[in-house]
Amino acid sequence: MTMTHSDAVEPSTRTGPAGRGPALGSPGETIAFVGLGAMGLPMSLRLLRAGYQVRGGSRAPQRLERFAAVGGRVCLSLTETLRGADVVITMLPDGAVVRDVVDREGGVAQTVPAGTLLIDMSTVNPRRARELASRGEELGIEVLDAPVSGGVAGARAGTLTIMVGGPERALERARPLLEAMGTTITHLGPAGSGQVVKAANQLIVGAGLAALGEAVLLLQAGGVDAESALRALSGGLAGSRIMELKAPAVLARDFSPTFTVGLHAKDMGIVQDLAGSVGCVLPVLDTVTQAFNAAVANGWADLDHAAVVQVAELLSGTHRNDRK
Repeated sequence: MTMTHSDAVEPSTRTGPAGRGPALGSPGETIAFVGLGAMGLPMSLRLLRAGYQVRGGSRAPQRLERFAAVGGRVCLSLTETLRGADVVITMLPDGAVVRDVVDREGGVAQTVPAGTLLIDMSTVNPRRARELASRGEELGIEVLDAPVSGGVAGARAGTLTIMVGGPERALERARPLLEAMGTTITHLGPAGSGQVVKAANQLIVGAGLAALGEAVLLLQAGGVDAESALRALSGGLAGSRIMELKAPAVLARDFSPTFTVGLHAKDMGIVQDLAGSVGCVLPVLDTVTQAFNAAVANGWADLDHAAVVQVAELLSGTHRNDRK
């Protein structure tokens, strides 16, 4: 849907610190959104439809067309995206890229003034999140780690779960923005806490996907109609959100990506690093990580993370290359 100027929420007349424009959290403030990817683009569109002024750039022309059609300001450089922003939101592949956006020439450190709010919504190592928060303190910038769960569908619908680490004061400044993108927003503790919870989320989801795929394989090999069986199982303790959302894709072997094998494998590496740093021995984590790494090694990194089932198929001698 294309939004006209008449559809937008009128900018707030409140002003932020030192008269820098609308108060943080007010519709009408300027947001630099860095990372208009599969998740970042629909998240930015939710902000635009809530009345915020959003700037961003991308190497993908189709994404920029969609962004501009809803009122987004297309920028040709990172510096142009950042200059004059009240809030910076990053949604990037990993912590190294986030830190580069902060410290590169023309990046956050050189472009935005003290008092700016930086919300990193990427999934990164908790250690990286804490380092970013420390760097923010050096620059006089408030930093939140706010990773999300809910996938592309949740980003489009504005129903993401957002796990927040950092100062509670900063969360209250950010809450109206986050409410434009998600419905469950939880403050979990100091810097890095949101990323710890996201790591736990990825462990649960990864294990659930692997188990779902193996269950389908077992049902089919046992001569039972897998679709009927999963329908029966969904009413019992085995029923889950993972089964609800991913069973149709596994049954149809439709691995069009909503979240990729490659990204989930990266996230499992984060979980392993965290587990090692806190002294946890997690046998299921090791098995699930191996499965996702094997999926990447077999060339399935760009498929939906439900495609991890193909590893068990290979090991069982039942793999067929007929995915959609």
